[in-house]
Amino acid sequence: MNTYTNLKTGTADGVRVITINRPDKLNALNRQTVSEIGQAVKEAAGDTEVYGMIITGEGPKAFAAGADIKEFSGLTKEQGMELSRAGQEVFQSIEDCPKPVIAAVNGFALGGGCELAMACHIRIASSNAFFGQPEVNLGIIPGYGGTQRLTRYIGKGKALELMITAERINAQTALQLGLVNYTVPPEMLMPKCMELLQLIRTKSPFAVGGVIRAVNACDGTPNGYKAEYAEFGKCFTAPDIHEGINAFLEKRAPSFR
Repeated sequence: MNTYTNLKTGTADGVRVITINRPDKLNALNRQTVSEIGQAVKEAAGDTEVYGMIITGEGPKAFAAGADIKEFSGLTKEQGMELSRAGQEVFQSIEDCPKPVIAAVNGFALGGGCELAMACHIRIASSNAFFGQPEVNLGIIPGYGGTQRLTRYIGKGKALELMITAERINAQTALQLGLVNYTVPPEMLMPKCMELLQLIRTKSPFAVGGVIRAVNACDGTPNGYKAEYAEFGKCFTAPDIHEGINAFLEKRAPSFR
């Protein structure tokens, strides 16, 4: 396993935990940290001993409290576009990962931190979490996919409101809006993530990857349906379907590879 400057990584029971380790900066996402997250996700995706991931932040205060604003100073239009493109590429690699990635949101998830959480497949929030896209306070807009994912998750009207007012929402409001899947007490955050991944572990990994790809293709056009029937067909090429059907007929739990 690689070593990183701004991340801590470890594996327990087949789950790779990726922890942003800049607590003195509230785990702000500078360029190096974003790049390292991309590398860590890619490494875990290629590790046959890993079936799922958790991304979280070090310490109780922040998951990631935005980008490192100092890096924005003096950028040209072209440099700003490149910064955004590079961040979008990393976060898209998380969304496209065929293994489930859960964001364990502890504390502030603002700006780039909110965008990172939204790139994960599932979000579980500590009861002390706060979410927001406050970029307009700096004279910029979300650049790592926030305008697109927040709109997909909570709808155009509310997403626009949150982004143009820069208002923060707490964990309970995020749950009500559908931005997060669960809220739990801080001490239950990682156990809840592990519980959910242990449940997913009992399912076909081939089918789980297919679900992720098909859901990611959902864009309100026929493209999503085309992706679904393509992924459905692929299932018949893998051994998992034989084990799943045999287990069902034999009234036993399946044992997927």
